[in-house]
Amino acid sequence: MSTHRPAPSDVHFYRPEDGHGLPHDPFKAIVAPRMIGWISSRDAAGRVNLAPYSFFGAFAGNPPVIGFSSEGYKDTVRNIEATGEFAWNMASLSLAEKMNATSASVPSDVDEFVLAGLTPAPGRSIAAPHVAESPAALECKVLQVIRLNALDGSPMPNWLVLGQVVGVHIRGEFLKEGMFDTFLAQPVMRAGYRADYAQTGDKFEMIRPR
Repeated sequence: MSTHRPAPSDVHFYRPEDGHGLPHDPFKAIVAPRMIGWISSRDAAGRVNLAPYSFFGAFAGNPPVIGFSSEGYKDTVRNIEATGEFAWNMASLSLAEKMNATSASVPSDVDEFVLAGLTPAPGRSIAAPHVAESPAALECKVLQVIRLNALDGSPMPNWLVLGQVVGVHIRGEFLKEGMFDTFLAQPVMRAGYRADYAQTGDKFEMIRPR
């Protein structure tokens, strides 16, 4: 006896392999808001990279673990596999335009800190720098770099990076009575399609540079 029942007439249902039948793919707008994985890394030769990633999250609290996924084997993943470390930087509303500038596709020898006019602050537990202007930054040692597989076992062009936090930087003006003031920091989050919004709830649109 089948357990499948027709969806209500006012519900739009689709199977991803069949297509969504809408003007734009709704997946990233449904799984939202998401904090931005603004990742800084260094390659084996010491060249610095800074890039934002849409898929990012926290996965454990003790010890703290964060992770991000890269669509494509990009410089960030290559650097992390070579050195075993990276830093995450909070992208605040005041840094939104500079963060967006670091998403440009540029050669691996281009320093995105210079490109966006940001200050690289030296790490305490890792060699990779973090963004000095960011309200908070997390230094991480790599736990796993995993290439994802689809249901049929075929490899996907996506790499998941998990890192354990080994150092935390918090700018003093965002500590209030011993607590990090997230609202004051105004982190920018992805809200689907080309939209982003800050902790204040203000929504705005950013176009990724080519």
